[in-house]
Amino acid sequence: MKAYRQKESLFRELKIALLLIVMVSASAFCPKNQTLQAAAKGRVPLPRFIFLFIGDGMGPAQVKLSDALLESGHTLAMTSLPVLGMATTHSAERLITDSGAASTALATGSKTTIGTISMAGNHLDTLRTVAEMAKAKGMKIGIVSSVGIDDATPACFYAHNASRANLYDIAVQMASSGFDYFGGGYSLGNFPENQAKSKTFKGDISGLMQSAHYVISRNKTELASIKPRVHCWAYSNYDSSGALTFAMDRRNNGDIELAEFTREGIRLLDNAKGFFMMVEGGKIDWACHANDAAATAHDVEAFDKAIKEALAFYHRHPEETLIVVTADHECGGLSIGNAANGYETHFDLLHHQKISQQRFAEKVSKWKQQGTVTLPMALDSVKVYFGLGDFNAGDRNTLQETYLTTMKSTAPGKQGNDTFSPAVTSLLNQRAAIGWSSNAHTAVPVQVFAIGRGAEAFRGFYDNTDIAKKIMQIARLKPSVK
Repeated sequence: MKAYRQKESLFRELKIALLLIVMVSASAFCPKNQTLQAAAKGRVPLPRFIFLFIGDGMGPAQVKLSDALLESGHTLAMTSLPVLGMATTHSAERLITDSGAASTALATGSKTTIGTISMAGNHLDTLRTVAEMAKAKGMKIGIVSSVGIDDATPACFYAHNASRANLYDIAVQMASSGFDYFGGGYSLGNFPENQAKSKTFKGDISGLMQSAHYVISRNKTELASIKPRVHCWAYSNYDSSGALTFAMDRRNNGDIELAEFTREGIRLLDNAKGFFMMVEGGKIDWACHANDAAATAHDVEAFDKAIKEALAFYHRHPEETLIVVTADHECGGLSIGNAANGYETHFDLLHHQKISQQRFAEKVSKWKQQGTVTLPMALDSVKVYFGLGDFNAGDRNTLQETYLTTMKSTAPGKQGNDTFSPAVTSLLNQRAAIGWSSNAHTAVPVQVFAIGRGAEAFRGFYDNTDIAKKIMQIARLKPSVK
């Protein structure tokens, strides 16, 4: 009997050991690891067409908010992608990152310090980007953004600088990059005040681009006329920061949308050797900094329309295309729900907002210059543009106080802070059950969506540097320090 029990105990131990071996083997050879291992050994076809979409400031709550505001029966294209992962976003020295450090991680697979553009934190070593690697392999390269083309995120894919603030010096590197297509916002570095800050002024950015054989397109007609594979810098109307208009403020005035810049980029880049295209929805971040929920949702949707253009291309080339969608960081600490509303939400109220907080603030600035707009007149405008009325005593007092403070005269040449416009959007957000914890970035992990050749590698939870590393492995790009 004793011998039998010993054999039974040994048998149980053998079964447990066998089970552990099976579990470890399953982990080692899960689909995402198989994908990377096979890609590294050249056992699977490479994606010829690679899209990397970056929603600046777009955390999980921003995605959910935009999805909730879509018409019934519709959903965001990005959330329909079959592969879902999550990525951490910290910089080399801080838990909460900026777009320079975060986009360097996405572009190079390396951590760096805040404000740095694709250089190591020591500001001595230049980090090679996935776009530069793809170009070295013979692929065409496109960089698209709804904000300035030399803003931090797009800059990290073609430029190298110790500070994102050196806008002119960054913009100069567009011409020397040899990349095929730049589309979206204008160059902030080409504004006179930024040219003047450079210690090595080399001339107007437009002139430098033309000398480097780039065709400059300023509207839809010009962009549509450019022949495929011609080097191009395309932009249309831009604001005082070189960016496209907020999506909810856009009118049918000939402005080119992010989706159109993406579609035209695909047309111009498509070739037998393939292409890499980075597309940034940069105005999402700006809306979140302003805690403007409606503007945030509209720009997430505009970003998603650009993703749909890539998906249309994917369906024509499903075996050769990889699409990855992520964010550089979350902004604003957005929450779906707030203490005032408990478990209730009233997102339909956001549909009453007709213009962004920025556009409304421009109107408030004009009122201040005119000096003839009274509080009742201002509240009428709040009703028209935000659908807000029936104020209780507390809300009315807040709006009255912020309006009077905003309208007060300031010293000559100085503009007083506008506290009225943020108070209006804050009230609407509160009623809609939207919460914000910050006007800055947060350390919330961001989602990663993927589809296509090698997409399985993007399942799971990992660091943002791993996104670039996975692309390098899947496409067999060669990382190195320049």
